Amino acid sequence: MNIGIDIDDTLTNTYELAFNYAEDYTVNELKKEIKYVNRERIRNRFTQNFHGWSEEEDRSFWDKYYEIIVKNVRIKPFAKEVIDKLRDEGDCIYFITARHISEKFDIEEVTRTWLKKHEIEYEGIYLNISDKAKIIKNNNIDFFIDDNITNCLNVAKTGIKTYIMDGLINCNFKDENIERIYSWPHLYQAINKYKKEMGGSK
Repeated sequence: MNIGIDIDDTLTNTYELAFNYAEDYTVNELKKEIKYVNRERIRNRFTQNFHGWSEEEDRSFWDKYYEIIVKNVRIKPFAKEVIDKLRDEGDCIYFITARHISEKFDIEEVTRTWLKKHEIEYEGIYLNISDKAKIIKNNNIDFFIDDNITNCLNVAKTGIKTYIMDGLINCNFKDENIERIYSWPHLYQAINKYKKEMGGSK
């Protein structure tokens, strides 16, 4: 089967790294006191809304730290092991990410290099994707997992089995058509359970 996987905060712990850089940026570059605001809105432009930055401050932060973050982000525990198991069982892996194009560096090269460094094999990768549901439909994806609420809702509407990776930006979200996942071993279990329910293989 074909499995569509988001990268940031699904495969990786991007928020964790970005948060720490954002703290340092607030204290040492903006010279501001750390104040956490708009906690209910952090799923949209989480660095800006969570720290109460202006749009210009947010742009400046990502302009300086975007490449550093995507190059140095940590992989989530057991993600590689689960992907290896799924591929060994005949599943195909497609990474579908909203990582945007930068004028400063080649985001595709950086992402592919990171995946190679972590020995993650896959069948395809799609970057700078705003409409993930369209990509998923065109690639006959059977399962999809993301941490972004909007992406999950849009994909679930197409009838594709959709999972949301638990995280701070979606912790209060509930939808009967979207299953919450707390770890990669949990995802592996959930996918195999769904396969059995659908009469498929393990």
